[in-house]
Amino acid sequence: MKKHFLFLLITILSLNCYAQIDFKKGYYVDNTNQKIDCLINSVDWNNNPSEFEYKLSENGESKKATIKNVQEFGIDNVAKYIRSKVNIDRSSEIVTKLSQVRNPLYKEEELFLKVLIEGASNLYEYTDVSLVRYFYNLESSNIEQLIYKSYNTKENKIAENNGFRQQILNNLKCPDITASTVSKVDYNKSDLTKLFAKYSDCQNSEIHYLELKKNRDFFNLTIRPRFNSSSFMIETLSFYPGETVDFGSKTGFGIGIEAEVILPINKNKWALAVEPTYQSFKAETTNNNVVSVIGGTIASRVDYSVVEVPVSLRHYLYLNENSKFFIDASFVFGFSSNTMLEFENLQTSFTFQKTINDTTNFGFGVGYKFLDTYSLEIRYQTQRDLVGKDASMSSSYKALSVIFGYSLF
Repeated sequence: MKKHFLFLLITILSLNCYAQIDFKKGYYVDNTNQKIDCLINSVDWNNNPSEFEYKLSENGESKKATIKNVQEFGIDNVAKYIRSKVNIDRSSEIVTKLSQVRNPLYKEEELFLKVLIEGASNLYEYTDVSLVRYFYNLESSNIEQLIYKSYNTKENKIAENNGFRQQILNNLKCPDITASTVSKVDYNKSDLTKLFAKYSDCQNSEIHYLELKKNRDFFNLTIRPRFNSSSFMIETLSFYPGETVDFGSKTGFGIGIEAEVILPINKNKWALAVEPTYQSFKAETTNNNVVSVIGGTIASRVDYSVVEVPVSLRHYLYLNENSKFFIDASFVFGFSSNTMLEFENLQTSFTFQKTINDTTNFGFGVGYKFLDTYSLEIRYQTQRDLVGKDASMSSSYKALSVIFGYSLF
């Protein structure tokens, strides 16, 4: 069972390469100002790129373009980047690495800047790991960085240089953009985009938003019935030494309801999920000719009902707008109710009962989701010792589930 799951996991992960190669309609402008329509690999750039992969046709050869030979490129309805030589301050915003200097320490670099908004004034973004800088210009003026910097004072206190607010007051002249308004603006994409849009409105200029605004589902509630294949084995240490009680594999059904929260990171590819699930395992077996302290034939019975609560971290691998694979890892809490192990000597009618413990274990799953509504997952759970607190015996409970999902919203 475990080998089959690992094979499926490797198969799904091997599709990651395919899932991440998604060429979309776009263009680039070369150094001769020629615009070339093409298909661009829509990589989820967390950092501003310095190169990109493209094809001239669906079946064409994949090629690479770099910042040295491209002055602008874009993916339709997704993003646009322009090449520009700018002065950038790369002072760290990490507390332990803050500069002692208040003013920006500029260095000229040639970068691809991401266009956020075009209008009477233009706003750009540059991201490099933890570094985020915003740039702007008015019409045909040079692109400049909006100044923001954290630094350490002589008194060893953290202070901020919010020079971008004065830059805005000096250059974005508009009755609606006042000192009071600007004082409430923080150095982030949302606040700056709204402010630059307000300026273009003030100038009666057409506004173009170059970053796709997605209507993202932050929360999903999904009903998840499942088909379970479970096995349970007990090794007794003192009850009848050397004997193993194997209840074999049983199939059954369970049902869960999952609450999933999509995290606003890495293009919505990560999620946290909690899924209360009910399932049960009931079996009986007989061990003949047992050499034990009580002797005879032993009938063993298990009746296990549990509400499991997996807490999962999930990662999505997009195939296209309608389809995606996912992998998840779970920490599973088990809450059993009215569950019992029973051993009966059929010659003497002597009966010994043992209550099953609540335990935790891990789960790993791979799956597929279609139209953000229908899903199919295979999940393997690691070994769980249901009598772990009993020094007289140990056990191994394993489960593999095929889970169907229907998202209500």
